[in-house]
Amino acid sequence: MSTTWYECKVKYRKTDETGGQKITTEPYLVDALSYTEAESRINEEMSAYISEEFKITNIKVANYAEIHPFENADRWFRSKVSLLAYDEESGKERKTNMYLLVQANDVKEAYDNTTSVMKGTMGDYTIPAISESPIMDVFPYFSGEEGELEQLERFNALKGSKPEVVAEIVDHMEFETAPEEEAVV
Repeated sequence: MSTTWYECKVKYRKTDETGGQKITTEPYLVDALSYTEAESRINEEMSAYISEEFKITNIKVANYAEIHPFENADRWFRSKVSLLAYDEESGKERKTNMYLLVQANDVKEAYDNTTSVMKGTMGDYTIPAISESPIMDVFPYFSGEEGELEQLERFNALKGSKPEVVAEIVDHMEFETAPEEEAVV
């Protein structure tokens, strides 16, 4: 059974860094079977995080083929992957686009994470676009069966891990440079 992701927009009062309050609307992703279940699940999930009143302003089906959380990442990126296939009847190359939601800290890391996810793909593909997604959090569906408990714990551990502060990497590789041409005076 394929997974259907619903993007739910939630409007609530949020306290900013200065201590002031403002009303904000943020999108969240929920795995559900129907709009009704998506509404019920987002209400349940947001009640745990928001103590005040909140309102669900919009629910729509999200166009994500797969969701991939990664350790030490705090933002979600939308990766457009074009699968390339050769149509033998027409003799032309065909592209089929799919979108992945990948967790990363920046666009470069999102690209690296996307390529690692696509590593086992048999066909050719390209990654024409990666952009930061406004999605704040992802709530997958787990039925509570024995095998899925480990999967839920792993997903939440990956999603909830904090980014490591990466020290600046110094490149110590030496490259052979071509001798500079002498200038004629």
